[in-house]
Amino acid sequence: MSKFVHLHVHSHYSLLDGVPKIPDLVKRAKKEGMEALALTDSGNLYGAIEFYKECRKEGVKPIIGVDFYVVLRTRHDKEARIDNQRTRLILLAENLEGYHNLLKLVTASYLEGFYYKPRIDKELVEKHKAGLVAILPSFVKTDVEELALFYQKVFGPERFSIELTHHPEIIGHDELMAERKAIAAKHGIALLAAHDVYYLDPEDKTVRDTVLAIQGYMSGSGAGRVLGDEEEDFSFISTKTAAKYFKDVPEALENTAKVAEMCNLELELGTWVFPNLEIGNGKTPEEAFRDIVEEGFAKRGLAKTPAEVARVEYELKIINDKGYPKYLLIVTDLLRYAHEHGILTNVRGSVAGSLVSYLTGITNINPLEYKLPFERFLNPDRPSAPDIDMDFADNRRDEVIEYARRRTTWPR
Repeated sequence: MSKFVHLHVHSHYSLLDGVPKIPDLVKRAKKEGMEALALTDSGNLYGAIEFYKECRKEGVKPIIGVDFYVVLRTRHDKEARIDNQRTRLILLAENLEGYHNLLKLVTASYLEGFYYKPRIDKELVEKHKAGLVAILPSFVKTDVEELALFYQKVFGPERFSIELTHHPEIIGHDELMAERKAIAAKHGIALLAAHDVYYLDPEDKTVRDTVLAIQGYMSGSGAGRVLGDEEEDFSFISTKTAAKYFKDVPEALENTAKVAEMCNLELELGTWVFPNLEIGNGKTPEEAFRDIVEEGFAKRGLAKTPAEVARVEYELKIINDKGYPKYLLIVTDLLRYAHEHGILTNVRGSVAGSLVSYLTGITNINPLEYKLPFERFLNPDRPSAPDIDMDFADNRRDEVIEYARRRTTWPR
């Protein structure tokens, strides 16, 4: 692993803040001989999967993270002119558990903490810390020592570091970095070199100035930022430049590689992930679904003629081969619950062509009587999941949603 790894990188998914597109970022990292690269967009994971795929394609190790907005009080506080103040925290996923915790934190930041920006708080950080590596960004200026001690306690000394950046062109930045070094030395906290990336090349600064000006106007601060009013550089620096910038703190460079080696996220893409439904009796989803289908012959008063049996076996084989028994079990269970509780339902679409769906109570039309083809609903060559459109009475839809929450769990 190269000595320097970019662990604080923004793409154009950092809305009205970052400039680079993900393929360009990854290609630049590869061109510079960097074996790993992080993506840490502001408060979101919009680009995470695109970034992961692009890195895999280019042979660069993907490190997925988020540059979070962190409130000074709690995420529930939303008082004008007070709670629009916030700090930042970079969290990187070490593994799949960490990635899941990033998803939970981002979700909570929007659903619970949104106020000007999606925000998290200390409570959420402590609750969802597993599998994450934390970095205190260099531009955090409020209660730095207090925050550093808190994060060190939460994440432990191996998974927390203080970021150093090189911006002598910004007034007061060198003094700020000296303060960071002193805090790190005093409390035994690792330093981590970074050059928070918002564009690829120095000449791209005017593009970012433009989007920041738009952001300033849209947030109600008048004409926004004056283009070119500062000379700061947030471009994608090379390993050679990083070595020059941080020659007096070589351990901060080495720590970027150490963190990169810690982060080994493997995502299984291209497969469907369905909720778990408790079946009981030790049966597989395939076996449980077949049992319901078999029971459906008697419930529907349908004779087991060779034509019916052949059609059922044909449909079940395709359903099983495609991995959809669990999906159809859940649909069957939701409709069963609605019918048993007097909730009006309707099912629409090509699912009417499935005899299996008729036998399990999903539909109320025997497709053999109307010569409806199963293949419009599902066939071996269809890449997407079968689409079953279910309607529930508006005034009782929440009951069905709540039942689905109680009845199913998501794989971990």
